Amino acid sequence: MQVHRVSHRATYSRRVISERSWRSGGRCRSVPPRPWSDAWHRRLRRRAAPRWPHRSHADLFEGRTFPTLGDGVHYAEEIGFGEVIARGVRAVEQLPTNVVYAGFSLGVLPAQMLAQTRPGARGALLYYSCVPVSEFGEWPEGIPVQVHGMDADPIFIGEGDVEAARDLVGSTAHGELFLYPGDQHYFLDPTLPSYDNAAAALVMERTLALLRSVE
Repeated sequence: MQVHRVSHRATYSRRVISERSWRSGGRCRSVPPRPWSDAWHRRLRRRAAPRWPHRSHADLFEGRTFPTLGDGVHYAEEIGFGEVIARGVRAVEQLPTNVVYAGFSLGVLPAQMLAQTRPGARGALLYYSCVPVSEFGEWPEGIPVQVHGMDADPIFIGEGDVEAARDLVGSTAHGELFLYPGDQHYFLDPTLPSYDNAAAALVMERTLALLRSVE
């Protein structure tokens, strides 16, 4: 089995799906090109191995970074959110079907879509964001899903993601929504001031619990 992680280099508050226009917000940082949140991901890799020895990563912004939020949002709008999803889909074309999909912020969009529509998904880990389950049909029977966010994050709470998450976990016996105290969006990235060590430790344990449940 594999874990496939989808990330990006700018965040957002809402997506453009099904020809609906949602507003953009959040924060963006300028960093050298690298996979998102390498430090946290390396910890997961150490803890998950050898049970999950194969992992892959898709950078939806293809190595681009932006000095301001506006620049990042403009790029996402320029390529189109359909292309964002398509990049996530292309990234898994060569993978087997027994995959757990993990998405961070904008990366939740293709990760959730793949978990709902690509045959053989074993589970989904959705961090910071959630899409209404109806956007991609119904949640597959028997597929576990976790959604993680902070209880005062103005994006996750204020822009409707938490309601989408509640609807999602309410539609399946295998769904869990975890809320952590705080108002940060990127609370798992130890390179940012928004990092929350206590919350990150809980997220790690719960992530590993899901992976163990589908071994």
